[in-house]
Amino acid sequence: MRTSLNNIAQTEAYLLKRANPANSLLFEAKMLLDQDLQIRVSQQQQVYSLIQQYGRKQVKAEIEAVHQQLFNQPEHLSFRQKIARLFK
Repeated sequence: MRTSLNNIAQTEAYLLKRANPANSLLFEAKMLLDQDLQIRVSQQQQVYSLIQQYGRKQVKAEIEAVHQQLFNQPEHLSFRQKIARLFK
């Protein structure tokens, strides 16, 4: 179990560019020699991409909710007017 966590930590450091150059070079050499490692690194990169996309969707949804509140609810009329004046 500990070895698996260490492998994940090394892969994460490599993918997120947190490893020092010597460790990155060593990790790349290991990947050249170990096809399973190449696959695990690719899979972990895909997971990071999915997490990033999900995070972006969440932020967009939150921004849209705030936009709807500010620009559609009557209690925010003065705010809408101020914003409109800024862009005239």
